[in-house]
Amino acid sequence: MTVRFQPPPQKPAAPAAPAWPEHDVVVNGTTIPARDIAAEMQHHPAACAEIAWENAARALVIRRLLLDAAREGGHAEAEEEEEDAIDALLAAEIRIPDPDEAAARRWHAAHPERFGTPEAWDASHILIAADPEVEEERKAARAKAEALLVEVLASPGRLPELARLHSDCPSREEAGHLGRIERGSTVAEFESMLVGLEPGQVCPVVVETRYGMHLVHLHRHTPRRVAEFDEARRQVLRDLRHAAWTAAVRQYIAVLAARATIEGFTLGADGEARADGPLVN
Repeated sequence: MTVRFQPPPQKPAAPAAPAWPEHDVVVNGTTIPARDIAAEMQHHPAACAEIAWENAARALVIRRLLLDAAREGGHAEAEEEEEDAIDALLAAEIRIPDPDEAAARRWHAAHPERFGTPEAWDASHILIAADPEVEEERKAARAKAEALLVEVLASPGRLPELARLHSDCPSREEAGHLGRIERGSTVAEFESMLVGLEPGQVCPVVVETRYGMHLVHLHRHTPRRVAEFDEARRQVLRDLRHAAWTAAVRQYIAVLAARATIEGFTLGADGEARADGPLVN
């Protein structure tokens, strides 16, 4: 990986950022108004307003660092969109090597779950909805579901008809058919029941989830299939290039932050440009 920049000069530690509540932040002499940070908060949902504000401020500080670097490097014309300027900057500054065969094979061996097709089920159900916080509603839903289960166990072919009449799930329009359900795509209680069923079997008990009470009929099960390296080669190489690129961008932003004068916010030693953050993505 080659990232074209010179090591940052040493400079005194930045002063501590003012405490919450919100305030202006200054990056290399350019003010990011508190109102802009507040507007950015909608893109950074968090457990509390203070964390959302910090995340929004961080994103705008990093954006300002990149725009300043784009202007200095001649990548930001007056009429050019900011996103285009940042893209041009990163295209010029970030260089990553092509992954070699050995690294690609190691990545494939270490992350088999990323390649191939996941385990899946094809099933139908009837949902009798009930509020998880209302005990009487849950009891009534269970009683209705258990009565329907008796009918379905006696004649599984009636489930489509009963789903159209009684199910509270939109799948009633498809006679209760849910289609392909991949592992991890539904609530744990429902998935655990699917795991225990044989194709063609109706679950012998009512399945309770936060949505209500379910009757479940499994049609087929598709085991997980892991793709061999040659089949997954293109995706493996794509994964490795993306990982190298995000690491290079993190390093580049850290250098820009070390060179910058930032008042009102502390980015941290590595620029806090998280690899999974929206700006790096």
